[in-house]
Parts: sequence; C-alpha cells; structure tokens
Amino acid sequence: MLYKTKLNKELFYTAISTILILTGVVVAQRIVYVFRLAAKGIIPNDTIDTILVFNLLKHLPLLLSITLFLTILMALSRWYKDSEMIVWLSSGLSLSKLIKPIIYFSIPTILLIGFLSFLVSPWAVQKVEEYKNGLKTRDEFSAISPGIFKESKSDNRILYVEGFSELGNTVNNIFIQSYQNGKLGVMVSSKGKRYTNEKGENYIVLLDGKRYEGGRETEEFTTVKYKEYGILIEKDIPSLSAVGARVSKMEAKKTTELIGNLSNKKFQAEFLWRLSLPISTFILIIIAIPLSFNNPRSGRSMNIIAAILLFVIYNNAVSISNSLIATGQLSIWIGSWFSHFVFLSIAIYLIYRRSLNLNLMPTFFRKNNK
Repeated sequence: MLYKTKLNKELFYTAISTILILTGVVVAQRIVYVFRLAAKGIIPNDTIDTILVFNLLKHLPLLLSITLFLTILMALSRWYKDSEMIVWLSSGLSLSKLIKPIIYFSIPTILLIGFLSFLVSPWAVQKVEEYKNGLKTRDEFSAISPGIFKESKSDNRILYVEGFSELGNTVNNIFIQSYQNGKLGVMVSSKGKRYTNEKGENYIVLLDGKRYEGGRETEEFTTVKYKEYGILIEKDIPSLSAVGARVSKMEAKKTTELIGNLSNKKFQAEFLWRLSLPISTFILIIIAIPLSFNNPRSGRSMNIIAAILLFVIYNNAVSISNSLIATGQLSIWIGSWFSHFVFLSIAIYLIYRRSLNLNLMPTFFRKNNK
C-alpha cells in the first residue's frame, strides 16, 4: 500500500543519515584519543586505522540499536509535525497497522545486530587485546615515531629518529642519550641499520657517528668517533598467537565457549548481554512508535528527549542486571528477563494508550502532579 512504501522510504533515508552521524561522532571521539597516544609515541602511527576499525566493530551492535530506535522515532515524529500522520489516521489507518511494516523493516537490522553481537564483536575485542598486547611487548625501536623523542622501557635511554627507509631497516639522523655507570652519554649518527645476531638478539647499529660522554656534575667530557656502534634493543616482538593465549577479557570469549560454560556466572552474564542486544532493539522499536507523537504545546524535542532517556535507562538496567548475575547476587531466571519484561509491558501500555488516542500518562496521575 501507499503508506507502506512511503514509510519504508522515510525510514531508509532517516536510517542512513542517522548511522552516518552517529558513526562520525563515535569515530571523532575515538580518533582524538588514538591520535593523542600516537603523538606521545605510545603507539606507532601505522596502527591508528587498525585500532579505530576494531573499536568501531566492537561498538557497532549498540550503535545500530540506537540508530534503529532514533530512525523510527524521528521519521514518525516528522509525520506528526507535518500533519501527515493526521491525514493517514483520518483515512482509516490505525496506529497498530504501522507496527507490522516497521517490524519488517527492522528485522534485517535486528538479525545483523545479533550476528555482530554473537560473532563479530567478540572477535574484534580479541583482536584489539592481541594488538594492544603486541604493541606493549614490541621492542623499543619499533614503537618510535619519526620526529618524536621516545623514552625506553628501562627509563635510562632516550631515542630520536628523523626518518626510516621504506622497509624500516635503515634509519636516518639518529640521536640517543643514555645514562650508565654514573655517566651521561650522547650518540649521534646520520645513518644506522637494524641487525639480528645468531642468538636472535636485535641491535641498532649506528654508522660513522660520534659519542660524547661525561659526568652530570663536571664539565669534562670525552669525544669518540666510531665506524660502527651497536646498541642492544631491549625486547623482541612475540607472535600474536602467543599473545592471544593470554587474552582473558570476557568480552573476547567466543559465543560457543560461553555456551559450553554456562554453569559459570560470568559466562552466563556475558552470554545474556549479547542476547539482550537484539531483544532490547525489538522492544525499543515498539516503544518508539507511541513516543513519536509530537505535541506542539510540549515542544518539538520533548518526545525525543524522553525517548533517549528511556533508552539510557533500559540499557543501564540490562547492564546492572548482568553485573548482578556475574557476581551471583541475582538469579539468572530473574535477571535475564526482568528488564525486558518491564519495558515490553511499558511498550504494550503505550501502544494501547496511543491507539485509543489517550494521553500516555493517566489523567488522575497528571492531576496529582498538579
């Protein structure tokens, strides 16, 4: 029918604009943090895009959930604002008839949220942890960014490199300051290279440079010219597979592993959190239908503010329930469904009140508040 075609078109374009805006906000917030780490030399510059992608995949299920909720809310609110909904209702269209096409529109997104929640997000979290651990255990020279002074892990050496070759084996314009045996040493060289000996130890070899050495409390110092000067790099990079074995974050556990250990409270809580994302999304789209009603006397944004507040309360309630289940303070049978049952009841109540063209709050309640 005509209203279904128009509704699907309205929902589609609103969803596209909403997901782009929300993704931009999330990426902008994360990219500032990652750039700050890269500027300090904590992470290499070539890892910024990888870390951002993994973080986006981690939060994508919740991002899609709020996108679908806001899409339905804003699309129907615009219909009320432009009196288009009044025309449809006057033509015999009931509010309950909007539920079916909205659910059909939402089903692919809900299935995608379930797929991301059960499979993709745990994989992304595991990769982020492996990547972070891999960066932490990189040798000190691998973490250097060109043009930035970097302090070594042992806090007795400061390194500066102006640039690397394309393969990363040759470095240009090196400055190294070290403090050993009560003497301060400074080494400079216009060129250097990386070298690995038979024992697998990594060295940075400075070529045709100078070393200045002296005490901190004396003006005497010595100058030594060298053809080659080797410096041992502190630590090797372990394989990511070995790092992955140490990943213990519950969010990184595979769903099959959670199902196989449901006798454990923490595994129960994590599994229920992943299951709650598609369930809560379905309930939220039902709540969005009656909340989309826009009363001009109450302001254009009051319903959106109320809806977002309800979304935050719902997600926090589910999160708190899962935390209580993980600590054993709440039974799984109560904690897993109580929040969903309460908000599903609210959704049914709101649909019933709006279908009868009644205020969402009963009259006696509003009078008591006066």
